[in-house]
Amino acid sequence: MSDRETSRKWFEAFFGRPADEIIGEELLWQVGENAWVVIDDRQVRAARVGGTMITFGVTDLDDILARLAEHGIGHDPVETYGNGVRHVDIIDPDGNSLSLAQAPAE
Repeated sequence: MSDRETSRKWFEAFFGRPADEIIGEELLWQVGENAWVVIDDRQVRAARVGGTMITFGVTDLDDILARLAEHGIGHDPVETYGNGVRHVDIIDPDGNSLSLAQAPAE
């Protein structure tokens, strides 16, 4: 990450909450039973900045996009795939791609 405070604020807006844990220099958001998104501005992590792509399955895509817009966070156009999945890419301040995908209601 190029700026810890900018990234912290961005991810708090993205997830709608502060970090679930802070361990030393790492800020962690739990996104699954055994899955975490970690931001860490130590130099040892610098080579990985801007090269990450993560997709989150969601059930409330429109609500999330509205919340992000309230924080000035934009996104690419929402696509709807042939199988009905709605997908959108959101780029964090360091160029990492965080995608949201919502399956059609059954």
